[in-house]
Amino acid sequence: MQQKIIILDFGSQTTQLIGRRVRELDTFCEILPYNKFPVDDPDVIGVILSGSPFSVHDPQAFQVDLGQFVGRVPVLGICYGAQYIAHNGGGRVEPADSREYGRAHLTTVDTGNPLFSGFDQSSQVWMSHGDTITAIPDNCHVIASTADVQYAAYASDTLPLWAVQFHPEVYHTLQGKQLLKNFVVDICGSRQQWSPASFVESTVSQLKQQLGGDRVILGLSGGVDSSVCAVLLNRAIGERLTCIFVDHGMLRKNEFNKVMEAYKGLGLNVIGVDASDKFFADLAGVTDPE
Repeated sequence: MQQKIIILDFGSQTTQLIGRRVRELDTFCEILPYNKFPVDDPDVIGVILSGSPFSVHDPQAFQVDLGQFVGRVPVLGICYGAQYIAHNGGGRVEPADSREYGRAHLTTVDTGNPLFSGFDQSSQVWMSHGDTITAIPDNCHVIASTADVQYAAYASDTLPLWAVQFHPEVYHTLQGKQLLKNFVVDICGSRQQWSPASFVESTVSQLKQQLGGDRVILGLSGGVDSSVCAVLLNRAIGERLTCIFVDHGMLRKNEFNKVMEAYKGLGLNVIGVDASDKFFADLAGVTDPE
């Protein structure tokens, strides 16, 4: 069993940072779109709901069926995630008098609750939200407050469900890593046996098994994601991988040659294509960047 934490992404700028913090706890996690929870995955030991640029009241706000995981595995809602849980559970979320942004200190914190085990009183946290929770669901209770935010954190009375309106993943929440450790390790039960090295080893093994003797053509962007994909595939199938890197004419000065040199240093078989004339011709007269 490969234990994993699922982070459902509602569009927060710090979703990737939540993932990084979880991985720093030697725990594997997957960041998935808010509506792509893997219902049938038995390896999921916990779920984190990210923040979002939306208000829960916006018509275009991202919606998720909480019943897919609430009550099945421990759940932690962060910022929008906390407000979404409250809103859907019969609580109230209303516009704050002014956007709550910046450092705050917990005026009360229930250190007897497992989410706040080891916390200091008056611990510094980081707020960033325009709405605020003004009432929590009937089956929940407050576990932390600040001078301005009564429901800085709350927990369910009956379910493994927690929610915080501050951001534990950012540096300015001084005990944020402690909170995430409490959730991931102590509440979800992570064995902390995952590492990037083990991920590479298992991924290469899976690729070998999946691809067999197949050949692969991979388009490269010059960025991190496709380059990592190429390196993993190269370790798995070697010369049966052919990569293509296209210069569309809008790279930075000398970037095409520098990236090609970098790929050579990685031992990748890359075909470089200068298609800038075609791209510029096709874009002639186009002014809308979308």
